[in-house]
Order: sequence, then C-alpha cells, then structure tokens
Amino acid sequence: MATWHPPTDAWNTTRVGRFGQEHGLGDLGQLFRRSVEDPEWFWDAVVTHLGIPFATPYERVLDASAGIPWTTWFTGGRTNLADACCDRWADESPEAEAIVWEGEEGTTRTWTYAQLRAEADGLARLLEARGVGAGDTVGIFLPMLPETVAAVLAVAKLGAIFVPVFSGYGSEAVRVRLEGAGAVALITADAFPRRGRPVPMLETARQAVVPSVTTIVVVDRMGTDVDHDERVLAWPGPASAPFPAAALDSEHTLFLAYTSGTTGRPKAVVHVHGGWTVKVAEEGAFQTDIGAGDRVFWLTDLGWIMGPWLLTAGLANGATILLYDGAPDHPGPDRLWALVAAHRATHCGVSPTLVRALMAQGPEQPAGHDLSSLRILASTGEPWNEGPWRWYAEHIGGGRCPVINISGGTEVGACFLSPHPVEPISPMSLGGPSLGMAVDVFDDEGRPLRGAVGELVCTQPWPGMTRGLHNDPERYLDTYWSRWPNVWVHGDWASIDEVDGHVEWFLHGRSDDTIKVAGKRLGPAEVESALVSHPAVVEAAAVGLPDELKGEQLWGYAVLAADVEPSEELRAELVAVVVDQLGKSFRPAGIRFVRALPKTRSAKVVRRVVRAVATGTDPGDLSSLEDPTALAAIREAS
Repeated sequence: MATWHPPTDAWNTTRVGRFGQEHGLGDLGQLFRRSVEDPEWFWDAVVTHLGIPFATPYERVLDASAGIPWTTWFTGGRTNLADACCDRWADESPEAEAIVWEGEEGTTRTWTYAQLRAEADGLARLLEARGVGAGDTVGIFLPMLPETVAAVLAVAKLGAIFVPVFSGYGSEAVRVRLEGAGAVALITADAFPRRGRPVPMLETARQAVVPSVTTIVVVDRMGTDVDHDERVLAWPGPASAPFPAAALDSEHTLFLAYTSGTTGRPKAVVHVHGGWTVKVAEEGAFQTDIGAGDRVFWLTDLGWIMGPWLLTAGLANGATILLYDGAPDHPGPDRLWALVAAHRATHCGVSPTLVRALMAQGPEQPAGHDLSSLRILASTGEPWNEGPWRWYAEHIGGGRCPVINISGGTEVGACFLSPHPVEPISPMSLGGPSLGMAVDVFDDEGRPLRGAVGELVCTQPWPGMTRGLHNDPERYLDTYWSRWPNVWVHGDWASIDEVDGHVEWFLHGRSDDTIKVAGKRLGPAEVESALVSHPAVVEAAAVGLPDELKGEQLWGYAVLAADVEPSEELRAELVAVVVDQLGKSFRPAGIRFVRALPKTRSAKVVRRVVRAVATGTDPGDLSSLEDPTALAAIREAS
C-alpha cells in the first residue's frame, strides 16, 4: 500500500513535471512511454532542457551500427564533464556555493563555484607540468573532501582518466586497481580521521604505488609531516588564471570504475564524458528533483559509484553538494542528523544498512534535530526491508518526503529503476524504470515475467552504459550480453507487482555471486586471494550470508595445509589478512575451517552451494560437482 502520495500540483512544481509539460505530456506514464519509444528525441530534449554544454554540437544522438552492446552517444559532439559541472556555473554564478564540507572533528569549509574552478585549475596545471595528458590514468585515493571534487574536475579538464579508489581500502586492493589501470599519477591525503583516530592514507598509498606512478599529490587533511620530493608533491592550491577544459569527443573516456565480479580480478568499467554526464544529470534533475539552491547530501565515497553520481547529479544541476568524511555515528549516534540539520540539507541519501544501524539508537536521535529542510530522501545499495524503510520515511522525512530508492550499478552508469517525485510510492519500492530505460523482468526462457521473481534486464542501450571493460571486451560481452541476443542481463532478481492499482518494481538480491556488505560490492575472488596468501591456507571460498543489519556479511571457508591445525589464533590471523589487503569495511564476520570445498570437475569452487549449505537452503543441481561429499564438510563447519 502506498504510504507517500505526491502533492496535487507536483506535475507543475517538479523538474520532471515541467519537462513533461514543455513537451505536451500530461503525466509520468506518457513521458516514460515516449522516452522509451523515441530515445533519440528524449535524450536530445534532456540535453537542451538541462543546458548540458557541447562545445561542438553532436550530429546524431546515438549510433548502434557496431552492435547494441557498443552503441555510442552524441556522435560527433565535443564536451567535458568539468565544463558541465563547474566552469559554466563559475562564469554564470561564481559566488554560488558549490561545496559545503564538514570533517569528522567538526571543521567546516565552503567553496563557491569560482573557488572550485580555481582549485581544479591549479591541480590541472600541476598535472600537465608533470606530463599528464589526454588518455593517461590518475588514481584518486581520497576521502570525501572539497579537493576530491577538484581532483575529478582537474583530471577531466586534461582529458585524462580518473580512477576512483575507495578510501578504506588496504594497500593490496589499491595496488591492484592502480596496476590494472596503468596509473601515472595518484592524488591522496596525508591521513583522515575515523572515529577520532587518524587513518594513515599516505602510508597506504606509498605501499600501493606501482612503477608507472611517477607523481603523488598529497592533500594536507590532518597536518601530518610529509616528506616531499621529486615524486611526492603538495596540493598546489588555486590557480591564478583559468585553465580551460579540453573539448573532448563525447565518447572520450572519463573514468574507470572498478567493480567486482564473481570470479577473477576486479573489473574496470569504462565511462565516458558525454553519456555519463547527460544520464546522471537527468537523474539528478528528474528523479531526485535537484536544482539551483538545493543542498544535496549523500553519505558515500568516491570509490563507490554514488560518489561520482553525487558530484555529477548535484553540480551539473547547479546545486550545492554537502560532503562528510567521517563516521556517521561519531562522536554520537545522532551525528548524521546533526549534519543534515546544521547545513539545511534538502536531500539526504543513505543506504538501508545505515538506517538499520541508526534506527537501533531510537527515534529520539533524529528527533533532537530540525530536519524540516529535507524534501527528498534517497537510498541505494541493496534491497530494503519494511521496518527500516518506514522508520526512514517517518522519523527522517516526517512522512512528507518521498523515498527515492534507486537501483542500477557501477556498470550501468546510474539507474535502471527509480521512483519519481510525481507518483505514489510504496514501502521498499523502486517505483519503475528510469526515464529512457527499456527495463524488464525475464523468466528463464527470456520471456517477460509479471508477479514473480525473475532476471532484471534491459532491452535497449542507454547513454550511461559502460563502454565495455577496460582492456577486456570479451569479458564485457560474456558478462552482460551473452544470455539473450542484445539483452543486458544485470544479475539482479526483480519482480513487477501491482500495488493499489499501479505497477511497482521490487528487488530481491543478486542472482550472481557478488557479495554486498553494507551496500559495498566485493568479488569473492579478492577475499579468497587474500586468504590463500596465508601459508596455512591451500584453498578458500568466500560468500555473503544474510545479515539483518548489513544485508550480507562476509564469511570465509578455508582448507588448511595438511600439517596445520585449526586454532582461534589462526582464525584471527586470517581475518587480519583480509582486513590488511581489502580494508576494514570487509572484515569477515567469521572464518570456518573445512576439509574440502564443493568444486566442479574443472576445479571451480561452486560458491552458491557453499552459501546454500551454510544457510540451510536447497543447494540445487549438484550434478557438476566433482565430490558431492564436500557438502558434508561445509555442514560440519557451519
């Protein structure tokens, strides 16, 4: 049953409604149908309506001549994310606030669009002087600081490619990403606080850098003494004169976003200036109703796709983005709500996991703060359960704010599904497909499915879709396009149901092996690699098991060497190895010692079987297993 209903004048007062009216469309249903039936009209109209700047106008909106998986967008056009998100506003409204930042210790800073441009230009000049140019890759290993945004814009201005790296990763996870991207430079910080203790970021970066990295630029976040030399340089500060953003082909690579699959090393998703900017700017405007004068907060990190999303959706629409680089419950459980209230945020985006954790502290925590500035709540990362969803809607939004629960992915370049603030919204619902997105749910035979759980798919290309996987086109095709011809299979279970006379969409978890701990995706192979790096372990499997608080928790199953005895000390050592290599966010909830793992005849560990046995559910078809008795080993350990 819908718990939120839009105001009667929503079609007149929201950005999506005004866009629809501009084109003679009377409601969201009409707009959605036309956006999918005529995508070239829709995306061209979006560019015009939002004023996305193209230094050279595009000749065609899309070109699928190389095949649907390789569709290109805004063909012949030249643009730059930095121009769309900063430079145009620095010219038009230089004193408008671009960024408000608060550190964990309570320090605040505000940058106008003019200041943001000057800081980005200063870094762009430094990187250019160090030989960084178009096509080079630059790692950004920073917490959410104003300099983090400036770093993204500086790299984009040069036509270089930024590689966002989660600020909580350990050195090995950072190294793998820098090496895979062939990074020539790295932007990092001396340290940042987490629950009142400094996290030595530069130390981790020094351990992680690979030979290709010849420049390390260090932001002074905590006043740590840093030995600068010909390789390690200080943040340069604002430029004295503007550094123009390069007019780049619309398909020029903007960034490589690492995501983890079910096997092998992390894969780097390719996003480009034109498609990413237009798609995410549209989502910010039409799904979350972001515009000039808004103050948009999303608790995220640049290393997760919502970091670049926040930057683009907020700044491309001329809003102010609110950044925070600390723990959401430090020094007290009301820290997040105090932040929202102090800075009069209009938008608040969090994960369901965080809401589950904070609601345990009681409704009196948000009740102690004036949250009346909020008008949009948002969430992403994993499916909701009803109690936390209602708590968020009632105690944070006061029952007056829609919960815009979005779902897409790193490789989607934004959203497949999202409610819009002009439609009724039921608890946990994802509303329906985003505008311009031909999303469906298929059964096992590739037929549209209603009223039951099936595979989430997309049957048409969209501007924000990845342009493949970095240096691995075959893996891209095999991962997303191989099940049905010209159909993107995303790996999510979804259902389409009728609620109160209107259709709504719901997610039911991943259909592949990817682990999601508190909304953060992790490939089991990375965990298994860390476990096997310990000399006592000969084989390992990592799975995500259901957890009421985090959605999933990480568990490891280890086969020990013949001369090794299980012990609590060894268990602690293995947990420490995973934390050291992947970061504290991925601390295993437990390690189980087993005598064997279920494997196929080709020696691939069948993780779904491990997960099923551990949770007491049906493991399904076991005909491919080399040794079915390995299931007993998992049962004994669990």
